[in-house]
This record gives sequence, structure tokens and C-alpha cells, in this order.
Amino acid sequence: MFKYGIDKLTINKVIAISKGKLKAVLTEESISKVNSCRKKVEKIASSDKAVYGINTGFGPLCDVQISPEETSKLQENLLITHAVGVGNSIDKELSRIMMICKVHALCQGFSGIRLKVIERIIHFIENDLIPVVPEQGSVGASGDLAPLSHLFLPLLGEGEFWRGKEIISAKKVLEKHNLQPIQLQAKEGLALINGTQFILAHAIIGLHKMKYLLDLADVAGAMSIEGYQGSESPFKKELHTIRPFKGTQKVAKRMRMLFSNSKNIKSHIDCVRVQDPYSMRCIPQVHGASRNAYYHLKKLATIEMNSVTDNPIVLSDTEAISGGNFHGQPLAMALDYGSIAASELGNISDRRCYLLLEGKFGLPRLLTESGGLNSGFMIPQYTTAALVTENKSLCFPPSADSIPTSLGQEDHVSMGSISGRQFNQILGNIEKILAIELMYAAQAIEFRRPNSFSKIIVENFKIIRSKVDKLEDDRILKDDINNMIQLVKNQSFIVK
Repeated sequence: MFKYGIDKLTINKVIAISKGKLKAVLTEESISKVNSCRKKVEKIASSDKAVYGINTGFGPLCDVQISPEETSKLQENLLITHAVGVGNSIDKELSRIMMICKVHALCQGFSGIRLKVIERIIHFIENDLIPVVPEQGSVGASGDLAPLSHLFLPLLGEGEFWRGKEIISAKKVLEKHNLQPIQLQAKEGLALINGTQFILAHAIIGLHKMKYLLDLADVAGAMSIEGYQGSESPFKKELHTIRPFKGTQKVAKRMRMLFSNSKNIKSHIDCVRVQDPYSMRCIPQVHGASRNAYYHLKKLATIEMNSVTDNPIVLSDTEAISGGNFHGQPLAMALDYGSIAASELGNISDRRCYLLLEGKFGLPRLLTESGGLNSGFMIPQYTTAALVTENKSLCFPPSADSIPTSLGQEDHVSMGSISGRQFNQILGNIEKILAIELMYAAQAIEFRRPNSFSKIIVENFKIIRSKVDKLEDDRILKDDINNMIQLVKNQSFIVK
């Protein structure tokens, strides 16, 4: 059981809560925090002192004080006017993770929102009432205003929910579930839409996927080396002890595990080859560098998912500070770093695919014994080349850009929402590239029989052959590639 506002969130816990595998609850301690902070807001709201977002307008209108009678309308107008997102809708899982992270932040007792609003969001989560959120429109400061507005419009009976793959109006859904729209009070609109939960949700989903793809890239590399009959010496522990990057050492250790008890590797130990191409012998350095970027992003995302990122922050019954905790730059820059790291997994994978096609060291050209009449595996490498270039174009760092908004009041923004979306687009392409490399590697291994391999290589070879047969004569490969991609997406391969 996870306690909102009390326990520490991790990527695995967020995913488990989202999938219904971990129960998340409000406790007396978190309820006390929420109620205590709400009293502070109510005291500030009833005073004559102008406090941003509680009894003033927003953005460039922060110098306009709002009467107590107009407070509710002010907060509701905030959600309505900021719900200007465009483009395709994000996946339901992303919307659900956004709500989970928002509830956890609100329950830490610095946002001033009423308990009933939090309870309604939890009701949405637990009853699979997932709001529809467009993917474009956030500049990543003051947080993810547009997507969060769409996420919480249904609290007011506005906006839309998912029903399966259909979209239905929030008003109809609330009526069906006998739920009355909530009338927002002082500070609540800002508490809901100020924050980095859109950026954060993309980081969480991406990190969860990247962890598996990092491991799978090692497996694909090892299988390609087995097919190429490359050397295992570049992975010796002693070599990496004298350049001890965490990621590099991790990958080298994994490669040694993947080659354990391989008679195929040992079969050519005295061959005339002096060294392998970089895309094989530098796997620890390249995959390891990507792992280091993963570790960095994971550390920052973990801090963010346990932080309070709305504005203003209520510290006492007389002090609500208008700061910049909503600014997405801490995650935006790390997401861009993560995008480069993910892209490199595909870059080096494509090079290994190319090597397997060259027809060297006992492998037939294009991995087919009937070349000429048959093109073999010539063309899937065109696909990996195209995907690699697409990823390179997606590596432009949005966090390096900023366009002022809100009449200059918000004069530096993070563009972190774009960073998060690009990160996940790149990872989606990596799934496809690694799927093709694994298909190539399995074909190459066929020509190394009757040599034996490590248990994990053999098991993964069997998984591939359960969906894709050895290529003897040319056939349409689209179905084979799609089957491989599905195996990767479903995380069907054994990586440990």
C-alpha cells in the first residue's frame, strides 16, 4: 500500500499504481496536511493583502486584486481559458500517471487545495475515469498549463473522458456516475494546473521503457557478436576497472554474462583477426554512456515526482511565496540528454546490422546462401538507417530554446513537454531498430551451428524463432519485422 503525500514515489511504484497492482490511499497524516494548508489559504483569501493566485489575477494580470465574491469564478476561468491544447491525445496511461503524480504533490500540504478535490481525482483514478489530454500546447512553465487544464476540466463537468477508444463529454460521465461538478475555491485552479506533471509523466514512461531497452541492446549486441564470431576480450573486467564509469562497468559485466559458456566464442579464439569494429568492441563504452544518462534522468525524475511544483507555495497562514517551482528546466535538460542517449542505442545497432550483411568471416552476403536471386536481409537495414536518421533529427534539444509568453511575465520557459514527447518518440524507434537487429543476429547464428551458446542467448533465439522462421528464400518481411517489434514492445525477451 502506498500513502499519498507520505511515502516516496518511485518509477516502479507509479507504474504499479497506474496498472492497479499497488493500492494508493489517503491517510490521516496526509489528510491533516491537506486540511491544515487549506485553512492557511482561507485565512489569506479573507485578508486585504494581495497574494498572487489567491486573490489576484494571473500572469500579467497579477496586479489586479479579485474580490472574495469573484474568487470561485476566477479559479474556474483559469482552467477554462488555459485548456487550449491541440494535436493528438496522449495515451490514457500518461493521463493516469499525471493524476497520480499530481495527487501525491497536493497531499504534501503546500498547495492549499481542499480535500474533496483530491478525493474526486482519486475517484477518477480508481474508477478508470481518464480525461482526454491533447499532446501539444505546453511550454513547460508555468508548468504544463494547457495539458493540466484539460486533465482537470472534468472536475468542473467540462472537457472529455475516454470510454474505451471513444471520447465522451465529461458532463455525461459525471451524470452517469452521480457526481456533481466541483466548484473551485481560492488557489485551487492554480494548484491543479501549475506543475510539471505532463513532463514528469513522459519521463516516467520513457524511463520505464528505456531500462528494458538498455538491457535488450546488450542482448542484441551479444547475439550479433556471436553471429559475427567477434571477440569477448574487450569486455574483460580488468579493462574496465581502469576506466570505471558506472554504466560501462555494468555493460561489460552483462556482456561477460551473455557470453558465459559459449563454445562459439571460444571456437575462433586463435583466429587471425586482431580486433573487431567499434560497434562491437565498444559496446560497453557506448551502451554504458547511455546508461549513465539513464541513471541521471532517473535520479532527477525521482526527485521531481516527490516534489511540490505548483505556485504559489503556501508556507504559513500569512505567507504564500510566488516562486518558480513550476519551471520544467530541471527535467527538460535531462530529457534532452536522455534522448541523445537513447538515440545512440539505435545508431550503434544499425552499424552492427550492416556488419552482419557484409559476408565476412563465414557469413554469406546479406545473410542468404542464395544471393542474386534472393536479396536476403538487404532491405531491413534501409529501415534501421531511416529510423536512426529520424532519431538524430529528434535530438535537437527543445530545452535550448525559449519563447517568452504571457506578455513577457513568463519570459523564459523550458519547452520540457516537447523534450518529453521527443524522448518517447525516439524510444519507440529504438524498439523497431533493436527488433531488426535481433532478427539479423538470429539469422547469423544459424550459420554458426553446431556451436553452442550461453543459455540466455539460446532462450532468446528460441523466442525469435517462435515468431520468425529462418530466411531461406525471399519472402515478405513486413510481418516478420512487425512480429519482432511486438516481442520488443511486450518485453518478451529475457534480458537478465
